[in-house]
Amino acid sequence: MKKILVTGGAGFIGSNLAKHFVKNAEVLVIDIFRSTETFANGNLKSFGHFKNLLGFSGEIYCGDICDKETIKKICDFDPDVIFHEAAISDTTVAEQNELLQVNLNSFDELLKISRELQAKLIYASSGAVYGSAPAPQKVDNGESPRNIYGFSKLMMDYKARQFDRKNHTKTIGLRYFNVYGGGEYFKNTTASMVLGFGLQILSGKAPRLFHGSNEIFRDFVYIKDVIAANEAAMQAEDVGGVFNVGTGKARSFQDIADILQGLLGTDYGNDYIPNPFAGQYQFFTQADIASTVEELEYKPQWSLEDGIADYLPEIKAIAEGK
Repeated sequence: MKKILVTGGAGFIGSNLAKHFVKNAEVLVIDIFRSTETFANGNLKSFGHFKNLLGFSGEIYCGDICDKETIKKICDFDPDVIFHEAAISDTTVAEQNELLQVNLNSFDELLKISRELQAKLIYASSGAVYGSAPAPQKVDNGESPRNIYGFSKLMMDYKARQFDRKNHTKTIGLRYFNVYGGGEYFKNTTASMVLGFGLQILSGKAPRLFHGSNEIFRDFVYIKDVIAANEAAMQAEDVGGVFNVGTGKARSFQDIADILQGLLGTDYGNDYIPNPFAGQYQFFTQADIASTVEELEYKPQWSLEDGIADYLPEIKAIAEGK
């Protein structure tokens, strides 16, 4: 059995990876887990939640990836594969120093560990690196992030490439676009529009959209396709580099609201509000996934309609307090 490490394993994507791989591997989850600490924007500093790991049968270690004790735990575990999902992922965080310490500085140690232990390192990058680059966004084209989170991920990509060139290693960075699906509830206000609109509609209210939502486009990728992309990266031999993970298709915020109302049989209309994040907002994201398909043999399977339909039972359970 492979030994797999998942950092940020109590978060949205990390917990899905941990529960997926524990079926056939020895899995260690590392997460700092949530506390009551918040950033200046009022959002929690950590979204990791034990409920995301219900049903997980592997090992859990509560620790900060910036701490030496956590690094020692990783070395003692001696993983074959590292899925590095731990990060401050809130795009509205203003504390640049703290975000860079967590997202960028800690990455140095994981790169070194992957080389020393000969472990395959697959890390979470982000479509946020592209900022307002013209769609479809392609790796190494027009990368100009509009927030510190996107900047930290772009710097991780640069660092990984420099490390690989120097050490003849093969690190894989996956630039996730707009991921939605089961397990994101504990992201609170940073969860996807799919969950937010769904809960609003199920409470008997019209979904609250930004003005012009029919012209705000995102490449929404279902969590099950993200898991498939990570598995493809793990299985790819002699491949390194940065790859987009999306569907290759852009859909509007309005599409999400309309799909949900259609599935739920409601006709509440829409409640339009100003966009408070317009200055740092991406208004059109669409992943160019040609290299991901070719080199990782990744093929997205879930359309927005199918993904929302598959996710809807969990959204209903959340609305019912289950």
